[in-house]
Amino acid sequence: MEAVLWYVLTGTRGGKNRVRVLRALDERPRNANQLAEDLDLDYKTIRHHLDVLMDNDMVQNSGDGYGAVYLPSDRLRHHWEIVETITEQVD
Repeated sequence: MEAVLWYVLTGTRGGKNRVRVLRALDERPRNANQLAEDLDLDYKTIRHHLDVLMDNDMVQNSGDGYGAVYLPSDRLRHHWEIVETITEQVD
């Protein structure tokens, strides 16, 4: 999981925004529209980052469609110290 975290959060375009998404979801679960508003990003951009994070088992959603709420996955929570190390370097 550590290698995946480093790759998704630092080794690809958009890593900084994915870090921002994870930080926001760590504060409280949100849907894509709330994330777009809170992070001042386009809704489609947020959807893309959520899809990448979902594909890599970093976030999970509760519900389907527009109102689905996202939160960090249990697997990510288990490796949260790595996320913190990465976010220190991204800042």
